[in-house]
Amino acid sequence: MPSSALLPSLWPRGRRRPSWFAPKVLRTEVLGGLVVALALIPEAISFSIIAGVDPAIGLFASFTMAVTIAIVGGRPAMISAATGAVALVIAPLNREHGFGYLVAAVILGGVFQIVLGGLGVARLLRFIPRSVMVGFVNALAILVFLAQVPELRDVPWAVYPLVAAGLALMVFFPKVTTVVPAPLVSIVILTTITVAAGIAVPTVGDKGALPSALPVPGLPDVPFTMDTLTTVAPYAFAMALVGLMESLMTAKLVDDITDTPSSKTRESVGQGVANIVTGFFGGMGGCAMIGQTMINVKVSGARTRLSTFLAGVFLMVLCIVFGPVVSEIPMAALVAVMVMVCFATFDWHSIAPKTLKRMPVGETTVMVVTVACVVATHNLAVGVVAGSVTAMVIFAMRVAHLAEVTAVTDPDHTTVVYRVTGELFFASSNDLVGQFNYATDPDRVVIDLSAAHIWDASSVAALDAIETKYAQRGKKVEITGLNDPSAHLHGKLSGELAAGH
Repeated sequence: MPSSALLPSLWPRGRRRPSWFAPKVLRTEVLGGLVVALALIPEAISFSIIAGVDPAIGLFASFTMAVTIAIVGGRPAMISAATGAVALVIAPLNREHGFGYLVAAVILGGVFQIVLGGLGVARLLRFIPRSVMVGFVNALAILVFLAQVPELRDVPWAVYPLVAAGLALMVFFPKVTTVVPAPLVSIVILTTITVAAGIAVPTVGDKGALPSALPVPGLPDVPFTMDTLTTVAPYAFAMALVGLMESLMTAKLVDDITDTPSSKTRESVGQGVANIVTGFFGGMGGCAMIGQTMINVKVSGARTRLSTFLAGVFLMVLCIVFGPVVSEIPMAALVAVMVMVCFATFDWHSIAPKTLKRMPVGETTVMVVTVACVVATHNLAVGVVAGSVTAMVIFAMRVAHLAEVTAVTDPDHTTVVYRVTGELFFASSNDLVGQFNYATDPDRVVIDLSAAHIWDASSVAALDAIETKYAQRGKKVEITGLNDPSAHLHGKLSGELAAGH
């Protein structure tokens, strides 16, 4: 009897089987997790160096983050591990106060993420425009590519043909079969060639020693005082914000790629839980990893939590059991994998001449600002905030010009009706006051707002100013057509915004 026929009988009746239980899906998830684990090793070691800690710390963090988020996270198949963004935030704390404070910051950062997740920070994603999302993806691809450049400088000449061979394998092998992920095939073949031929090139082992035992839980070695709390809190909060932003943006990207929804609130809380667990196991903390997530989702085709869980498990197995073998993997093989991820991640359509010609200038500007800020600061959060603010400013400028005022005077010249059309807020209401003929208008003025909406106090203040200017000339103003929200805001603030109130 085939194994596929046996699998259903292994699952209790009446309970829904996991989506990965099918043999074909199971194979994809297992192989995807293995490829991600291989790619995580040099990345985790590199980020450990950035944070100023032992390489094993980054590897432990990647293990605990991946395993925990696979269970409690809200986005299946997304990979969370030690990241450069988190490393950059906590590195000064480790440098100035020591490793114990770093661990305390990771735990407190996890607590902050749980609180922020509970408060609904994930809902802020809807305020991030598509052009910022495109810029985020493109900047990420550029950063991942730039991270590979040091591996191609001042290296033996053999590295370059190895990288080229790795890229060729990943391009052409899927045309033969997709049963085994092309990145895994590339890594195995290049490692075999370099070891068998005795080619001297940089290897994973050159990055640092791999751990030989599992991490042990414990409390951070810090005094539990108010001084410690005030020292670590700013770093912990910054880490929480950066980690959540990267994770939620990556989750949204995976949603789009897989055409499946995910719980952003659960992901926010899950990131917090994963960081708390990581802190108690002496890890450096982390968040979602775009590069490894793209390997898992886009290159390997994984779609379930199993691939994320196995990525963490395989990572420790590779380090502890197969450490000597993994250490022989040439960095050229992993560089080739990450370069292919960059090309697959970058939105080439967004910079095509045809697209740029059709796209509004403001949209392109927002994308460029996002990319430029991320690449300049190596901080995805800075780019997303800068891009979102730029988008809001451009939107405000565009909408401000949509507020129009047209005047119609009665034949007997006793009444003039001004019809206001558009959205009234701080940008558009500033020009409103100058669009009325205070001196020449008749004694009765009607301002019809049935085609407008009042959004803020600036608009109410502008209407008050108009009424005051007419009143100074002995003319009466009547405001009509307010919808319910506008009438409520106008009624509450009108007459209360002048100087001295």
